[in-house]
Amino acid sequence: MKSIVCVLLTTLPFLFLSCTPSVDLSSSPSIDLNSTQSHGLENKMLISVRDQKILVVRNEEPVKAYPISTSRFGLGSQSGSYRTPLGKHVIAKKIGKGAPKGAVFKSRRQTGVILKPNAKGRDPIVTRILWLSGKEIHNLNTYRRHIYIHGTPVEKEIGRPVSYGCIRMKSKDIIDLYDRVKKGTEVNIIRGSLRTTTAGQTYYTRNSIWHRINPIRW
Repeated sequence: MKSIVCVLLTTLPFLFLSCTPSVDLSSSPSIDLNSTQSHGLENKMLISVRDQKILVVRNEEPVKAYPISTSRFGLGSQSGSYRTPLGKHVIAKKIGKGAPKGAVFKSRRQTGVILKPNAKGRDPIVTRILWLSGKEIHNLNTYRRHIYIHGTPVEKEIGRPVSYGCIRMKSKDIIDLYDRVKKGTEVNIIRGSLRTTTAGQTYYTRNSIWHRINPIRW
């Protein structure tokens, strides 16, 4: 009996947090990267854990960057680890088109509740969901782990790794990103800085040189 109580006390706190697994045990959807639809995709996404940023890239050129929050538990693909997976992914599903900013989702369905940024209390998934699917051996379980890019009401913590595995964004940013990508869009999650990539170097160079002369909102 004591062992059962201990298990409940350990697991109950996670049941009310965003990014925790739901009952859905769906297998990873099949997405053919060689299809006409995939070849027609222009934008790709680079996600830097070190920089806590997403960079949208088109033809190796930076399009726009957003601050994010990855897992407080570090990096990895182990089931139940609440860690953010590394490597190549694609967007498997887009959920929430047309939902109000701050709309709360439970098991990927709108609850009817709308939260303002930094509202006190719960920390649910809000606004939009981009459900990721891993494309490498070590991250093939990403879809089953319910790893999303999604909105969070706790916007004051964006820019620091505080999530439970998912990639969190401000509501206004996930709405903008949602409209720039499609099902099948390539997503690469890297441990290091965006500066280690061609598009990332261009992004930082442009920001540092032009920011005072001609401020650009990325």
